[in-house]
Amino acid sequence: MSDITRVALDAMGGDNAPKEIVKGAVEAVKLRKDIHVLLTGREEVLKKELSEYTYPEDQIEIINATEVIETAEPPVMAIRRKKDSSIVVAMNLVKKKEADAFVSAGSTGAVLVGGQLLVGRIKGVKRPPLAPLLPTLKGVSLLIDCGANVDARSSHLVQFARMGTIYMEHVLGKKNPTVGIVNIGAEEEKGNALVKETFPILKACKDIHFIGSVEAREIPYGAADVIVCEAFVGNVILKLYEGVGGALVKKIKKGMMSSVRSKIGALLVKPALKATLKDFDSSEYGGAPLLGLNGLVVKTHGSSTSKEVCNSIIQCLTFKEQRINEKIREAIQKAEDEQKEE
Repeated sequence: MSDITRVALDAMGGDNAPKEIVKGAVEAVKLRKDIHVLLTGREEVLKKELSEYTYPEDQIEIINATEVIETAEPPVMAIRRKKDSSIVVAMNLVKKKEADAFVSAGSTGAVLVGGQLLVGRIKGVKRPPLAPLLPTLKGVSLLIDCGANVDARSSHLVQFARMGTIYMEHVLGKKNPTVGIVNIGAEEEKGNALVKETFPILKACKDIHFIGSVEAREIPYGAADVIVCEAFVGNVILKLYEGVGGALVKKIKKGMMSSVRSKIGALLVKPALKATLKDFDSSEYGGAPLLGLNGLVVKTHGSSTSKEVCNSIIQCLTFKEQRINEKIREAIQKAEDEQKEE
């Protein structure tokens, strides 16, 4: 069983649950034989959804969970009161080592709180950050943090950079990944108090390939492999990124359908355009891992379709194979030991 990656999937969370979540699980097990999905949610509902598909039945298991945490619910209260919710049941599977990873399109707040209270932080990790991959002209960049810690300190950002470096190197195969901090200008003296305080610390870290400040407009061009910021700034970047991308696609489609000539042209460029748009489709890269926990927790978009759910499940394979948690634990411990010696 050690070669099998067990993924606890919150089947009731998200705008398109349970239909798209279940479909994503089916797509994942059809693609990979080394995945076992534990669907948590209302058993009768999930059985009905699964009955619509043909799939390797030994790779999907239903774990009954009678409650659902809604997006509008206060996260801490929901996690503590709804012990039989699909999120809590799934996270407890990770906590008890009965699952290697947890994936959810449900309440972000509940996932963040549950991750820390139930799965628990790696010793030495101050704040676990959410880290999605952003498509760029050079491939992808890791945005860290995008929504978990809106009041981060400089020590938190340095850990984000360290964890992001490990993730990019071992999950994406990017050797010696570059790290930049989000700023309003390239000069070292620019920025708010947090950026000014963090900049020299990152500059002094020997295990981080820090290249300085990165302005938001440079991110889509692949200015750095790891983009470090606190969660408020990161979330604004992420949402604007997604909004501009969606608006641009709609504008292009509208323009192509505006006349007979443009429609003919659209047919000619469609294959190339489709390939290009696929590269800039964030759903191709799975969800955002909550790094620094004792188990893998992945948060996908609330509006996730089966494709993103499937990719998020498969994303867990590399995470386990590369022993990312162990490497983060080792890096944090090494940094702490070095600080004691100074």
